[in-house]
Amino acid sequence: MVKLKTEQSIDEMRAPGRVVAHALAAVRDRARVGVSLLELDGTAREVLREAGASSPFLGYRPQFAPVPFPAVICASVNDAIVHGIPGGYRLRDGDLVSIDCGAKLGGWAGDAAVSFTVGRARPADLRLIETAEAALAAGIGAALPGNRIGDIAHAIGTVCRAAGYGIPDGFGGHGIGRDMHEDPGVPNEGPAGRGMRLRAGMVLAIEPMLIAGGTDDYTCDPDGWTLRTIDGSRAAHAEHTVAITADGPRILTAL
Repeated sequence: MVKLKTEQSIDEMRAPGRVVAHALAAVRDRARVGVSLLELDGTAREVLREAGASSPFLGYRPQFAPVPFPAVICASVNDAIVHGIPGGYRLRDGDLVSIDCGAKLGGWAGDAAVSFTVGRARPADLRLIETAEAALAAGIGAALPGNRIGDIAHAIGTVCRAAGYGIPDGFGGHGIGRDMHEDPGVPNEGPAGRGMRLRAGMVLAIEPMLIAGGTDDYTCDPDGWTLRTIDGSRAAHAEHTVAITADGPRILTAL
């Protein structure tokens, strides 16, 4: 069931959204050659602590997961698409890093992700990241009252496919509010004009995920969480929490 939010509720959701934005900015600033993924998780934990926020990621255990998620960020490097568990891996020159972070504050959730490179960037990685951001912008642009979920999916998929990238099968965005994951699901590809009609008061986490090699296939690590490209190519992930309003889409996880 889709839970519509009032204007006041959307205003309140800006608080956890800001925390997420600041956490992602702090992690990105901390990420450099030699820094471990655990250190990046510690940076995000400190931002959440200082804001009085909790993490909807920490301890989260959906049906597919063998163990609860043990961190406050997902840190996915190079061929890892999403859900990477931060560990002792130390960043290397040229790594492509995707960081996903959530926060709960005042009873509301926020969720966003960003991809970036460390050290000397490969031109192909920069193009992949730029396309992920463009796909996210296209999806947000379609998040208008009267449109349909399929219009968001079509906008995202069109950008990704035009650039020759793959889209992980079965993964996409979601509604968000009191809980991190709410109805409806938001696919990253599909026909325009199909699916649930969008209404003011809906809040969605829109999150394109791109695979550089062009395939849609992926594998899962033994940890039961980390998804990787099946061909070893690199991946990128971009996400914002977005409110649908009569005045147009409102990004709640922007700085």
